Parts: sequence; structure tokens; C-alpha cells
Amino acid sequence: MPEILAAKLIRDVPDFPKEGIMFKDVTPVLMDAKAMQQAVDLLAEDAKAQGAEVIVGIESRGFIFGVPVALKLGLPFVMARKLGKLPADKIHEEYALEYGTNTVEMHTDSIRPGQKAYVVDDLLATGGTAAASARLVERLGGKVCGFGFLVELSFLGGRQNLLGYPIHALIEY
Repeated sequence: MPEILAAKLIRDVPDFPKEGIMFKDVTPVLMDAKAMQQAVDLLAEDAKAQGAEVIVGIESRGFIFGVPVALKLGLPFVMARKLGKLPADKIHEEYALEYGTNTVEMHTDSIRPGQKAYVVDDLLATGGTAAASARLVERLGGKVCGFGFLVELSFLGGRQNLLGYPIHALIEY
């Protein structure tokens, strides 16, 4: 794999969103067109290799990376959104957080039965949101053909929540 330009741009923000957390901030990547283009190209390459027929982006930074991947491949884009954000008929999945739960939703007409979905997000941490998004795709009759992330925080064990799925992360901490 080539040198990942984004790796030099991601900054550490200590004690965010709470004390003791070292937050990996990807916003500098968004301000560098070459790094962003490379990330999109590499994620699109993997999505194509996995046979993707639709790109699913997880709110909100998964939209930032997922939309250009979908456009590059000429594929539809589907949003996995937080609870209460989608206007039409929808299904939802709850997932565990460190302290409590959260929920993601998809429109019921967003995935066709048998359609291969490639799920994109900026960062794989514990894998809860990604796993919930995969369950939504599968409940709609689709098949998750892979996951693409800019960053993986491997020390949080997120891959354990995504066993059986191909996972492609450009940068690993």
C-alpha cells in the first residue's frame, strides 16, 4: 500500500470529548485535497474489489467519505442516520455505548434485496455503530460486502464486533 498522506495530518486532541480520551481529529484531512482524494481513491478501490453495488455512509463523517466514494464508482449512496433524522418509512437498530445506547436508522427503500453494500465511516472504534448499520442492511435484505474506514483504533477491539466481514482501514493506531 502507498504511503497514506492522511496519516500525517490527523491530529491528537487530548481530553476530548472527556478527560482521559485522546481524540483522533480527521478534520485536517478534509482541508488537504490530495490527502482526501487519496483516501477516497483507496476506499473506492476496496469497495470495487468487494463488489459493492451501493455505498452506505454512517452519520456524519461517513457521509463525508462515503459520498465521494459512491460518486467515483457511479453507485447509489445510502445514509445510516441517527434516530429521528430520516423523514420516510424507516427501520432502526440500537447499539451499546460506554454509558448507555444510541440508535441508527435507514429508510426501508434504501437497500434492495440481495444488494451488496459497502459501509463507510471515518473511524472504527468499538464497532457498535458499524455493526448496527450492518444489521440494518441485512434486515433490508442486503449483504454487507465490506467496511471501509479512514482510521482504526485497534486497541478498542472494534473488529470483534464485525467478525465475518472484510474490513479495510487506511490508518491504524
